[in-house]
Amino acid sequence: MEERQLNEKDSLELIARMIQNTRQKMEKSHGVPFLVWGYTTIVISLLVWYFLSATGDYRVNYLWFLIPLIGAPLMFFFIQKHEKGVRTYIDRVIGYIWLVLGIAALVISVAAMFFWNFPILFVVILLMGSGTAITGLIVHFRPIIVAGFGGILLSLACLLVHGTNSILIFAGLFLLMMVVPGHILYAKGRR
Repeated sequence: MEERQLNEKDSLELIARMIQNTRQKMEKSHGVPFLVWGYTTIVISLLVWYFLSATGDYRVNYLWFLIPLIGAPLMFFFIQKHEKGVRTYIDRVIGYIWLVLGIAALVISVAAMFFWNFPILFVVILLMGSGTAITGLIVHFRPIIVAGFGGILLSLACLLVHGTNSILIFAGLFLLMMVVPGHILYAKGRR
């Protein structure tokens, strides 16, 4: 089989098609990744906030590790259900970005167990906001871009609010950053 050389115009068209395919896949999957990780994080955040407020027992913070333990199997289940067809290079790039950011958030979360004054909520929002903004920029989807940069800017609120109330800020920012764009994708996918 003979390989055909692509000229500049064909290359740009191919890249544009790959971006469009990735965006359509995100719409068809109804924003599942954003909804799964957003709602899981919000529910666990509210559980941690409630039990920490009620008991004052710092060991409640171990509940944070339920986020990957619940989110990862849910993602596997829903992605198997929704994603069909060929994975493009753009799909893989987005997957790699989130893999790296997820591992970084997990490592930082473990490190925060040993450094009491570490601003973990701020750093996690900053990382996840960056991932959201990058994803939006790659697929050219404005609601995801705005949500990501909004999360980055508003992450400073986690530095300004102290105590258990910072957990409520954290949950609210995940609502803005993940759940809202996830529902926008869901609505677009249903059309």
